[in-house]
Amino acid sequence: MAHLLGGENLSVSFATRTVLDGVSVGLEEGDRIGIVGRNGDGKSTLMRLLAGRQTADSGRVTVRGGVQVSYLDQTDVLDGDDTVGFAIVGEAADHEWASNPKIREIMGALVGEVDWHANIHTLSGGQKRRVALAKLLIGDDDVIMLDEPTNHLDVEGVAWLARHLKARWRANEGAFVVVTHDRWFLDEVCTRTWEVHDGTIDPFDGGYAAYVLARAERDRSAAVVESKRVQLVKKELAWLRRGAPARTAKPKFRIEAANELIADVPEPRDSVALSKMATARLGKDVIDLENVSLTIGEGESAKNLFNNITLRLAPGERLGLVGVNGAGKTTLLRLLNGEVEPSSGKMKTGSTVKTAVLTQEVRELDDVLTMRVVEVIEREKRSFEVAGKEMSAGQLVEQLGFTKEKQWTMVKDLSGGERRRLQLLRLLVGEPNVLMLDEPTNDLDTDTLAAVEDVLDGWPGTLVVVSHDRYLLERVTDHQMALLGDGKIRGLVRGVDEYLELRENAGLSPSSGAPSAAPAPSGPTEGQKRDARKVLNRLERQLGKNSAADAKIHEQMAANVGNYDVLGDLQTKLAKLADERQGMELEWLQASEILE
Repeated sequence: MAHLLGGENLSVSFATRTVLDGVSVGLEEGDRIGIVGRNGDGKSTLMRLLAGRQTADSGRVTVRGGVQVSYLDQTDVLDGDDTVGFAIVGEAADHEWASNPKIREIMGALVGEVDWHANIHTLSGGQKRRVALAKLLIGDDDVIMLDEPTNHLDVEGVAWLARHLKARWRANEGAFVVVTHDRWFLDEVCTRTWEVHDGTIDPFDGGYAAYVLARAERDRSAAVVESKRVQLVKKELAWLRRGAPARTAKPKFRIEAANELIADVPEPRDSVALSKMATARLGKDVIDLENVSLTIGEGESAKNLFNNITLRLAPGERLGLVGVNGAGKTTLLRLLNGEVEPSSGKMKTGSTVKTAVLTQEVRELDDVLTMRVVEVIEREKRSFEVAGKEMSAGQLVEQLGFTKEKQWTMVKDLSGGERRRLQLLRLLVGEPNVLMLDEPTNDLDTDTLAAVEDVLDGWPGTLVVVSHDRYLLERVTDHQMALLGDGKIRGLVRGVDEYLELRENAGLSPSSGAPSAAPAPSGPTEGQKRDARKVLNRLERQLGKNSAADAKIHEQMAANVGNYDVLGDLQTKLAKLADERQGMELEWLQASEILE
């Protein structure tokens, strides 16, 4: 593989802190690299250096002649007076870019709903981000560097970006580097991982899952005494092993090695125990919506957001919500929290219910900006129970990533990610029994996300999470539901994968809200029902055979740990089985709907 660019002996310091200390890295053709690390450890700094947007205190960056590098910054770099069209394609005539299928696809996926003639300064933050991403992706650069590209993208947008990056070049061409907290995205698109920490860079083969395993093995072999960090890693691995079938269908690391490492790790959650604890605190009734409709706005601008929906939250339930932008996810949380009254239908809230909502903003901290972190928590409560153990405010704050020194930092001096953590902690110490999280992953790094998930695992109440981060949804919730933009709410038996299939099969673009095709006629005939039963019987037999073949291959993989040639062939067979199973499950779902 040809060398594209590299950094040699790079050092960068801010005030008295050294972020990068003599690090050297290289980027070759075909590299697909994800950068991970704690907030403030230098991930974005490293990317800016390699992209030529920042100069190191010492060391140098070299780029092979003729190599074109593009860079997506976290900040808004577009000219506010430009129109959307000019910002993306410049002065190119419509027929020049519209004749290019790659550009048309990018436009439709990212800015299809944005006014082409609107000035940039009139757009929302999310729309500006999509315009900047579209501007970058329509180019023919050899190297793409993306700093938090999934910010402001919904589940479909993230899935589309992953598909685009995987198909953009042939396997041994081009390269990209990405900084993101979206662990599903890292696993989906990256073949190598760089961990930036303590002024150094540790490289790992594979995406996020492989990195988690390799990091745990590295720490164990080096006899690292960081017990809290190792326990978080091991618990994460326990979920990776026991988690959703969609994740284990295509393993990206040695399953048996992970099993050996975490053989003594308990299940991430004891659902029965959680349910009992939550029932004791909540009673039998939590929140019920029965035949609820909600219209927002008046006159011609009125929008029927919910149409005759029914939703019942049970004690200890852990529900994830996905949906298109504007479908009403945040409004549904406000409805459940009693902030919005339904236009019609019934809403019933249990007498012992105490709700708390983590909003997308952090304005809830405005009243404590001059207080220190630990003082904010102590003002609410001095002790708190997590997973049956009593903790002091300081211990709880430390579990969420605030070191003893950081606990005495004023709130106004915290970073965005640190404020997000404190915002969540402040809610938890109020001891709600129904917790609702609206896009909780904003501004959090992967280690902090794992710490937040660890706290949520031991939290006994009812949990509702709205997020575009499918890794988080599958990690902390037990089932998911979708808002498809048609006023309805729908259960997802197979989680986020089913949601994406429903959107795709309905002929929806990633940014649109309602189906482009008319719904299927209701009232199937007896003949259609009879045919559907035959299809279901056939598919169930085929799925049984598929499952048996899958189990056999996993046994063969366990018997050939270390034999990478054999494992590669088995992995190919496993992927083929997974693809076949996905098609059969979709066909089964369509047939079963006829019999409902």
